[in-house]
Amino acid sequence: MADWEIRQASAEDVGAVAELRALVLRPDLERLGRYDEQRVRQRLRDGFTPAHTWVVEAAGALAGCVALRPGADAHWLEHFYLDPALQGRGIGSAVLSMLLERCDHDGTAVRLNVLRGSRAREFYARHGFTVESEDPVDVFMVRRPQPAQGPVTVGR
Repeated sequence: MADWEIRQASAEDVGAVAELRALVLRPDLERLGRYDEQRVRQRLRDGFTPAHTWVVEAAGALAGCVALRPGADAHWLEHFYLDPALQGRGIGSAVLSMLLERCDHDGTAVRLNVLRGSRAREFYARHGFTVESEDPVDVFMVRRPQPAQGPVTVGR
């Protein structure tokens, strides 16, 4: 796994994160016939909330981001993007596991949506997400809180 760190996002991060979103989503959006050069960036800008967003840095540079937005009955995992050059090295799994552990501790479900046909769907399934519903563009997934995985005690 590459050396990386995670920090709270700031308003100044929005431009770099919007560019990362465009880079990461382009292949799937083009495959679905939905890529728009401005819209892909504007959708992130419209929903960017630094208080619920973290930035992943590797070697001092932007490597990814993730948001966990509180909702009525679950948190929404949003804007989870990792530089394609760093994918497959365990960073995404480590970041997601950290967030899911917090949600498990709080007893909170996590919801997300992923583009149909995206490899990200398999990634989320490996982390315990199951499909709730689908539409022509998105797959909606949920992960219920998991019980603590502490040591097993035998006897009294």
